[in-house]
Amino acid sequence: MNRTVTPPTLGVILAGGQSRRMGGGDKPCRLLGGRTLLDHVIARLKPQCAEVILNANGDKARFADARLVVVPDSVSGSAGPLAGILAALDWAADNRPTVEWIASVAADSPFLPRDFVSRLHASRIIARTPLACARTAERTHPVNGLWSVRLRYDLRYALCEENTRKIDRWTARYGIATVDWPSNPLDPFFNINTPEDLAEAERLIERHGSADCYSRSA
Repeated sequence: MNRTVTPPTLGVILAGGQSRRMGGGDKPCRLLGGRTLLDHVIARLKPQCAEVILNANGDKARFADARLVVVPDSVSGSAGPLAGILAALDWAADNRPTVEWIASVAADSPFLPRDFVSRLHASRIIARTPLACARTAERTHPVNGLWSVRLRYDLRYALCEENTRKIDRWTARYGIATVDWPSNPLDPFFNINTPEDLAEAERLIERHGSADCYSRSA
């Protein structure tokens, strides 16, 4: 397999949801294995990126322990994950002009693959697309993806003028590379939405330890 050099990539952890199914509050601050969900995600994403920021709305001080730049949505209303992605694209353009790529991940995915960013880049280069996203067991995870900063104006127009909210509908316009990861013995994109999911994640950690037991290739 040819090795490609991963270009400088800004990671953004999306924590803008309202956590209704978890009973409210800041879901990324829930504990898993003695650490917050956010800490788990940071530990996995940070080594893969030039820098990591956090997309969250409201009082930034509640995430002070994470020591990340906190960037709120830049469009009004509850526009969903695309609003957080747009905020990251705009922040990169304004503050890190040499960075052309954003890797977005959900704040409730504590088993994120350690080869996440490199494999997305390799796939989008082969497919010649400006976008890439993860897939396991034939299920795509559009929030966990790779985005070209050059598409930020297009995304803003889609959100503000076309009221587009569904990620798949927007990405289909440009073409997107899909990267498969194995889902056994666990799904690396297992996300935690409910107290039951959190309990299951605890069981997975007890069973698999660091959760690095899956193969690095599909």
